[in-house]
Amino acid sequence: MDWRDQGTLLSVRKHGETSAIIDVFTPERGRHAGVVRGGTSRKLAPVLQPGARLDLTWRARLEEHLGTFNVELSKSRSAALFDDRSALAALNAITALLLFALPERAPHPRLHASTEAMLDLLGHSAAWPVAYLQWELALLGALGFGLDLTTCAVTGTPENLVFVSPRSGRAVSAAGAGAWADRLLPLPPELLGVVTPDFAGIGEGLRTTGYFLTHGLAHSLGDKPLPEARARLVDRLTRG
Repeated sequence: MDWRDQGTLLSVRKHGETSAIIDVFTPERGRHAGVVRGGTSRKLAPVLQPGARLDLTWRARLEEHLGTFNVELSKSRSAALFDDRSALAALNAITALLLFALPERAPHPRLHASTEAMLDLLGHSAAWPVAYLQWELALLGALGFGLDLTTCAVTGTPENLVFVSPRSGRAVSAAGAGAWADRLLPLPPELLGVVTPDFAGIGEGLRTTGYFLTHGLAHSLGDKPLPEARARLVDRLTRG
């Protein structure tokens, strides 16, 4: 059997003397692995870089087999970010989190579209850190750990939302927080998609999404530690 699709390359590892096993994220088949014959060659090694968009043909005798990929480059990304270390760190965090979080062969077309849009911003928009926060929210939502940041969990108001409940994942207003404010997570404007002049809330937003990535998503996966690539990105974006 075989299929054709486009996918974002998540990882590459050597297989045998000249081949490679790749993981890709496709809109219709989710995270999918396969062997690329000659994947370590001079021709293909520059193509097989994390974040690249690939035209894929997958073949196997049976659907449950690992199978083989034929690949053609549709869009390269990592090379264009070589001089932008923060954007390159974001690309690495995105691919690492997808590899960490996605079950094999389970489609997530909306998350795939969000991922492609996010990757296309890197190197082209200075506002990408805000988009990255939105992408982490999309990842949480796609895997069943979505946050509700629309109205206050206590008062029902959509105004002056400044906290997130670590228990429910719902927004809380300043008035609704009351004496519990010091037990709540921050909800900076950037986490709501607002681009502020100095991105002062990026660190707070990453703290909040990081809490749910750790205590929700990673906990459901056996308390595996989050990828180091995300920690490196957080360090770059919050460094004083």
